[in-house]
Amino acid sequence: MQVNGYKPLIVAFCCNWCSYAGADLAGNNRLNYPADVKIIRVPCSCRVNPMFILRAFQRGADGVIICGCHPGDCHYTSGNYYTRRRMALLFSMLDYLGIEKERTRVEWVSAAEGAKFAATMNDFVETVAALGENKRLEDLRCKK
Repeated sequence: MQVNGYKPLIVAFCCNWCSYAGADLAGNNRLNYPADVKIIRVPCSCRVNPMFILRAFQRGADGVIICGCHPGDCHYTSGNYYTRRRMALLFSMLDYLGIEKERTRVEWVSAAEGAKFAATMNDFVETVAALGENKRLEDLRCKK
């Protein structure tokens, strides 16, 4: 999606067991979501260190989304509960740094929800595109 010639760069951390499989199902069903969403597969959403998100913003990401299993369905028993607590703290820190809260999101997407994955990505890209380019944590050395 482009807004005035601007295409946001989105980093999506997806759980191997549910969300990544949901992304695969979206692709198999030929559901459209922007190609600017860069998916990083992680074993579990709880493995996403808050520093990964800060580094993504520093490296030029305009938005970061974490997708994991639904609470109670985690393959690692309680990983997504840790994610929910950790990200609540990170969101308050990003607010302190002046990063709009709409630039980050946590979503629960199962392997059977390819349509939800595509809809979530389309909605998130649209929201981030409306915010414009992220300049707050940008490291100019990372630009080409």
